[in-house]
Formats: sequence, structure tokens, C-alpha cells
Amino acid sequence: MSIARQDAWTENEDLLLAEVVLRHIREGSTQLKAFEEVGRELSRTSAACGFRWNSYVRKQYQSGIELAKKQRKEYNKSKARQSEGTDVAPASTQDALQVENQAHEESSSFSIEEVIQYLKKLDELSKLFSKERDQLTNRFNEIKEDYEALKEENRTLKGQLKTIEDDYNSLLQIMDRARKLIILEEDKKSQSVKFQMDKNGNLERVNK
Repeated sequence: MSIARQDAWTENEDLLLAEVVLRHIREGSTQLKAFEEVGRELSRTSAACGFRWNSYVRKQYQSGIELAKKQRKEYNKSKARQSEGTDVAPASTQDALQVENQAHEESSSFSIEEVIQYLKKLDELSKLFSKERDQLTNRFNEIKEDYEALKEENRTLKGQLKTIEDDYNSLLQIMDRARKLIILEEDKKSQSVKFQMDKNGNLERVNK
């Protein structure tokens, strides 16, 4: 049993999906059968093909879908005319071929202008997508440059913060040493002071 693919869709796969779905629409078949056919061709599940069609590809082929529906109507009409003619008076094989060729020519003459418009629309969409792709590429490059600049600024700020932290720690050490020196000097002063009693019985300070 083959494993269904789950990788990204390519442009050629999207084109194949569109061609098969439009063909099934023209022939009066269902989109589900189209998804199954494409799934077998690309080793993907029919659900994945259906999701890709409805979420992305279908939006790019609206004109093609309408054209395929019209061709399906013409095809059904020609089949109905053939069926009615057969019920009334059986025709020869040559006559049947002539009717079929005539229906085909009518269908072709009916849709040629729409095909041209459809191709023009595809060309416009292609140019539009190309323009949007270039814009997105430029925007991506701008964001990338901004990211690199911010990354460099962040590196610089980290270095400055490290310097400030080192200076702060050094200052704390200096202040701690100064505090200890002050305490030491006060201890020395307190040890150099003595008191004695005067003749009246009062204590007086006597320096050593």
C-alpha cells in the first residue's frame, strides 16, 4: 500500500488538478471523481486534492469553471438532439457522425471567444501574481535587514549592559572597603579616648 504524500504542492500539480477538474465538469462528471483521479496520479488522498482545489486552485479558475459549465450544457444539448433524432427516425452511421461533428463544431464556435478571454484572464492573473511575489520578496528582504540591524543593536546593548554591571560591582566593592575603613578608624579613635574623675567627682575625657 503506497503512502499518501503530504509535501507542498507544486505549480505543475496545481495545473494538473485544474485540468482534470475542469474536464470532469465539461463531461458532466463529479468533482469527487476528479479528486480521486488526481489523487491516483499524484499519490495523494482525494481529500487532500479536494482541500487544495477549494482552498487555493479554484479561486484562480473561476472563468474556466464557468466556461466548462457552458460547454457541459452544450454537450448535453447535442446529446439530447441526437437522442430525439434517433427516437423519431433511425439515422445511418454516416448521418450520426455528421450530427456529432456538427455538434462539436457548434460547441467549438460557441466557446472560442470565451477561450480567448479566459487565456487573457490567466495572463493577467499570472502578471498579478508575479507582481505580488516581487513585492513580498522585497518586503521579506526589508524585514530581514531590519532583523539583522536589531540583532546587532541587541548585541551592542548586551555589551553595554555587561560593562555597566561590572562598573556597578566595582563600585560596590569600593564602597564596602570604604565602609570598613571608616569603621576601623572609629574603632581606633574610641580606643584612644579615656575618662578620669576630677576632684569634684565628675568624669572628664582624657586623650592618650
